[in-house]
Amino acid sequence: MYLHVHQHEIYCSGPVLHQVQTAKLFDDDKYFVDMKLKAHPDVVLSAFHNLSSQSPNMTVSSENLRHFLSLYFDKPGTEFEPWTPPDWHDKPQFLGKIKDQQLQTWAEKIHHLWKLLGKKIGAGVKDHPELYSQIYTPHPVIVPGGRFRELYYWDSYWVINGLLLSEMTDTAHGMIQNFLHLVNRYGFVPNGGRIYYERRSQPPFLSLMVESYYQATKDKDFLRAALPALQREYQFWMQNRSVVLRVNGTEHVLNNFDVQVGLPRYTYLGNEQLWMDLKAGAESGWDFSSRWFINSDGHNSGVLRDTRTSQILPADLNALLCRNEKTLASFHRDGDSAALYDQAAERRLEAMEAMLWDAERGAWFDYSLMTHSKHLEFYPSNLAPVWAACYSQPEMAEKAVQYLKGSGALQFPNGVPTSLHQSGQQWDYPNAWPPLQHMLIEGLSKLPSEDAQNLAFDLAQRWIRTNWLTYMKYEAMFEKYDVNGDGKPGGGGEYEVQLGFGWTNGVALQLLDQYGSTLTSASGHVSSGLLLPLVFSVPIMLQ
Repeated sequence: MYLHVHQHEIYCSGPVLHQVQTAKLFDDDKYFVDMKLKAHPDVVLSAFHNLSSQSPNMTVSSENLRHFLSLYFDKPGTEFEPWTPPDWHDKPQFLGKIKDQQLQTWAEKIHHLWKLLGKKIGAGVKDHPELYSQIYTPHPVIVPGGRFRELYYWDSYWVINGLLLSEMTDTAHGMIQNFLHLVNRYGFVPNGGRIYYERRSQPPFLSLMVESYYQATKDKDFLRAALPALQREYQFWMQNRSVVLRVNGTEHVLNNFDVQVGLPRYTYLGNEQLWMDLKAGAESGWDFSSRWFINSDGHNSGVLRDTRTSQILPADLNALLCRNEKTLASFHRDGDSAALYDQAAERRLEAMEAMLWDAERGAWFDYSLMTHSKHLEFYPSNLAPVWAACYSQPEMAEKAVQYLKGSGALQFPNGVPTSLHQSGQQWDYPNAWPPLQHMLIEGLSKLPSEDAQNLAFDLAQRWIRTNWLTYMKYEAMFEKYDVNGDGKPGGGGEYEVQLGFGWTNGVALQLLDQYGSTLTSASGHVSSGLLLPLVFSVPIMLQ
């Protein structure tokens, strides 16, 4: 434990981190914290103390900092060994279902990308964890790509679904084993595979990863072995990320993102609450977004410093936990626990319908604990309960389809934007993100009405075409896309757009599998006139 503290003093807080990041030596803030130590953290801290003592105001010049880093640190990426997934093979069966020849060729290229995104952590990390920010996990992983050179939690759900289509069940199995290992170590799954992510999680998709794997393999032993960790993770969310609300004499429990950490790395922020809410924004996966803003008037708008993530009960997190409860109940059908999870899902459904559902508008909205009211702006997350099948009356889902049609979010050629608000943050207009497209499409495609089915296909067609056109131009898959234009990656936020890209590949393969017989690469096919009813359009707030 003593060693561990000093490693944190380099990668998570302390004078080295503060001076390196303040000096802006690297274009990306993530570069330094992924570098490997060449000496024990104590030695490095002591050397830095000596260096800064000889510097004016204890501030080391950029030139001396660079020299210090070259003496004591290796470049990021040295912690990995070369690795090609041994279960990768040519021509998985699903490719045969894709009728459009150009899309089929492209899908094969995406299938090839798994080989480039595989990473295996070297033995050095296991033997000398104090020299790395990397958290050791025993099995190789498929990473998102680009600056995201380690495992990430919620990304991996779509990656694993893609791997299962690519018939790479061993790789998928290893990734899930890593997450179970992390739950056993931390009591939850950290945001990603670095010690600077240890204090926060991400949307809890582990039970659904296990479900995907079980559906593909029917491996009962695997399922049985996974259950204790899945239960432990669920308990973590219920004990550490939940809020009790009393409404008209009824008690409801719903969940939020909430990271309790002291002040950071950058002490000049000076506002501990803001720091914790930014961390909670990172835990949400939507880092960052106007969705988490509550300004001084209590409105859901503002700028980054108005981030109050912990004060918001998110529709999608609660829908996901509802789906987890139903999934855990199904895993326990031959035991006593099934009834407990069934009851938990039932109670959550009541809470969501009391607090988040808006019968007049026909959608589920985030709830503000600051104003005790719903946030009525459009986000794709407003339809997450449709995806989770977490509603009591079938007509609620059909109302949600009408809500989506009237929201103004369907007027864009390349997908559904993350919001209708242009804040400059990356989880806002004009960016469209693969997991949000997929959750919308999957939810709509499971509804009985032809209207919902057509809309699901239309959105799948737009998204595949965007991904394909952009690939034709850049020969790359990106983490996010722009809803406007003729196929281009998204932008905004605090780093350059990344290519690779794990969840994008997984979502594209799933849609090509689901709709392969009807999707087309040809232009002009944005069916069913859904781009026409601009009378519904909502003005984009350019602020």
